[in-house]
Amino acid sequence: MAVRYEKIISTLDIGSSKVSALIAGVDESGAIHVLGTGQRESKGVVRGCIADMQLAELSVRHAVEQAERIAGINIDRAWLGMSAGGLDSLLSPVEIDLGGDRVEQADIDDLLTAGRLNIDTRGKIVLHLSPTLYSLDGNAGVANPLGLYADRLGVDIHAVLADPAPVRNLDMTARASHLGVDAIVASPVAAGLACLSAEERELGVALVEMGAAVTNVSVFIGGMLAGLVTLQQGGADITDEIASVFGVRRAEAERLKCFHGSAITSPRDHQESLDVGAPGDSTQSDRPRITRAELNAIIAQRIDVMVADVGRALKEMGFSNPGRHHVVLSGGGAELKGLADHMQAALGRMVRIGRPTELAGLPEAHSGPAFSTLAGLALHAVSNPHDLRLGLQGSDSAMKTAETGVIARILQAVRENF
Repeated sequence: MAVRYEKIISTLDIGSSKVSALIAGVDESGAIHVLGTGQRESKGVVRGCIADMQLAELSVRHAVEQAERIAGINIDRAWLGMSAGGLDSLLSPVEIDLGGDRVEQADIDDLLTAGRLNIDTRGKIVLHLSPTLYSLDGNAGVANPLGLYADRLGVDIHAVLADPAPVRNLDMTARASHLGVDAIVASPVAAGLACLSAEERELGVALVEMGAAVTNVSVFIGGMLAGLVTLQQGGADITDEIASVFGVRRAEAERLKCFHGSAITSPRDHQESLDVGAPGDSTQSDRPRITRAELNAIIAQRIDVMVADVGRALKEMGFSNPGRHHVVLSGGGAELKGLADHMQAALGRMVRIGRPTELAGLPEAHSGPAFSTLAGLALHAVSNPHDLRLGLQGSDSAMKTAETGVIARILQAVRENF
C-alpha cells in the first residue's frame, strides 16, 4: 500500500564545495520520508557566499533535477540553508509591568510585540526571531507564564541575523533556478536539529560545522542557538596546504587527504610510502613518494591552527568550562579520519561526530555529517517554529540590544529548572 503524504518538502544546501537537494514527504503522523536526493559540485560559491550567480544557478539546477528524477516529483519551492554571510546571534531582553495581575494572553502578545520592536538589527536581515525564556518578577526560565500572577513579565527575544547582500544573492540564485523560497535558514539552526538531541540543546552543547571553506562554531543552551562565530576556514584549506607543500594539484591533494590522511599520527605511518602526483603526470617510477607520516604531519599542523581558533571562539561565547559540556562535530570536514580524537585532546572536551538520524529513507551516501544542514532543513520545515518576524520594526535606534553574558544568563535559567 502506497504511503500517503500530507505535505511535500524540498530543501537546498548551497555550499562552497557541493550543492545538495532533498525532496521529502511528510505522512499523517508527521514522520519525514526522503523521496529523492541530488548532489553536484558547487561552482560560483566562495567561502559560502554566491560569487557567480550563473555558475551557482547551474549547480543548483543539476542537483535539483537529480533529486526530482529519483523522487518522481517536480518541485517549485525549497527551504534554503545559509552557512556564511555575517551570521550573528543575539538575545534582547524586554519587560512589561503587570501590577500584580494574572498573566493573560493579551499581556504575552503585548510583551512579544514590545520585544519585536526593540530588536536592534544593526542593518542586518533577521533570519530567525523567536521568544525563548520568560521571567516572572526577574525569575527566569518560565516555559508558559499564562495564568500566573506577577508584578513584572519579561522575555528574552532571540534573533539570528545575516548581512543583507549574501541573503539576497542566495535568494536570487534559487529564484533564477525557478524555485520559490519558503525560507532561508541559518545553517547552525538546521544542523542543530539534525545532529543534536533535544536534551543536548537544552542542557548545553557546542556544534562545530566544518565545511569546505567556512566553519561555524555555535553554542546551544536552553533549547536554542545562543551564540555563533563564523571562521573563514575549512576542509579545503587542509587540501590547499597539502597541495602547496607537496607541489601537487588540488584534486590529487584531496585524494591524498581523503584516502590516506588522518588528523592523528601513528608510528606505523613512517613505514608506508605514498605516490604523489596524478598517474598521468609522469611514469610510475618517476612519481615522487612521501610517507604517510609526512602527509599526516601537514594535516595535523593545519588542524591545530583551526582547533585553536575553535577554542578561542568557544571562550569568546562564554563556553569555557571543559568538564561541563561536550562538542559535536559536523560538516564535510568532520569526515577526516581521526579529527574527533584530535579535537577532543586539544579542547579537553568530549567530542563526537554528528549525523542526521531522524529522516526515514535517507540514502547512505547522504547520511554523513556533510549533509546535516540538508536534513536539518527538512526537520526545521515541519517543526513549525514560533517566528516573530512578521511586523518587525527594528532599526538602529531601537531601545536595547543583546546584553553581555548571554550564555551565563541562559545557563543559570536552565539550572534553576533542571
